[in-house]
Amino acid sequence: MNDQDIKYLKMTIALAEKGIGRVSPNPLVGTVIVKNSEIISRGYHKYCGGDHAEIDAMKNAKQSLRGAELYVNLEPCAHFGRTPPCTDQIIKAKIKRVVIGMKDPNPITCGRGIRKLLKAGVLVEICKQNQAYEDLNEIFTKYITAKSPFVCVKTGQSLDGKIATATGQSKWITSESLRNKAQYLRKKYDCIMVGINTILKDNPYLSCRYQNKLENDIPIKLIIDSHLKTPFKANIFSKLSPAPVMIATTKFAAKEKISRFNDMGVDVLVCGHEESKNVDLKYLMSQLYKNEISSVLVEGGGQINGACFDLRLVDRICFFTALKIIGGKNAVNSVAGKGISNLQKAIIIDKARITKLDKDLLIQGKVKYSP
Repeated sequence: MNDQDIKYLKMTIALAEKGIGRVSPNPLVGTVIVKNSEIISRGYHKYCGGDHAEIDAMKNAKQSLRGAELYVNLEPCAHFGRTPPCTDQIIKAKIKRVVIGMKDPNPITCGRGIRKLLKAGVLVEICKQNQAYEDLNEIFTKYITAKSPFVCVKTGQSLDGKIATATGQSKWITSESLRNKAQYLRKKYDCIMVGINTILKDNPYLSCRYQNKLENDIPIKLIIDSHLKTPFKANIFSKLSPAPVMIATTKFAAKEKISRFNDMGVDVLVCGHEESKNVDLKYLMSQLYKNEISSVLVEGGGQINGACFDLRLVDRICFFTALKIIGGKNAVNSVAGKGISNLQKAIIIDKARITKLDKDLLIQGKVKYSP
């Protein structure tokens, strides 16, 4: 693989990212087609159920694809899903070479697409430095292999880890530039999860207004509400927050309230053990998977955040951190829950990236748990 190959392959990432917020639960995929050292077509997967990136690029080509080279960030599929196999069309078009960023983690496809292309005489190369391609589809990889949504905890906190003062004041700890960045995260994830206390105290809209455009169908708003205290006139049901709402509750919720929420178009999931008065978050994740929700952005308070860490559900963190000290033993912490008793079991943030935005910091990284 030469420098030109690497250049063309990197282009597929930017193309794939155009599908953010639209392709779930499918992966993000972009394609570049090159012939005689010139790019003759580009394409990307635009929405779930639509053409895959390879097919989109092939349809966009204005000339014969015979002898061309196709660059794609993810192994072409070789099975029938919502659409026919991409490998069949690549072979039919007489494309001579396919360069791939990474193998498809989906067990149905992994390696199968490559083998099918090779058997048909198509040259295939896989990038050896594929971290960027793995990062691009970390959500899809977790969802398709673990059969559970990818979970990111996002919080806005002070430098000493507070999300509110002892009197409950929380607006605004971080700067506007960081809050704008948070809107991008809402577009990236399938659903945004908060606890009932956030709804009762802040009455948020939980809408996505990325680049000043109000999204109508993403992200789904998911409320953890064990006793179904969510007000029927909460802002999450307003026209300024048009995306769907789900509520996770327990058997202790009043059946008449469940029925009324269902009449409003709200999907109420009962997720609790018989003896438990709290929502079973692990069971909830299994239900979200069955509903093809591949990712969850947790924007709750310290208790919800802590519970997700305690149960080892969290895959990534995005901590928006203001360079301010709030202090106070009764001020609200960004992560509560049970926590750990032994420092050897502390949760590690791997591959951390710290970005300075305005006067604040954005700390991101993958979550690594002790054995």
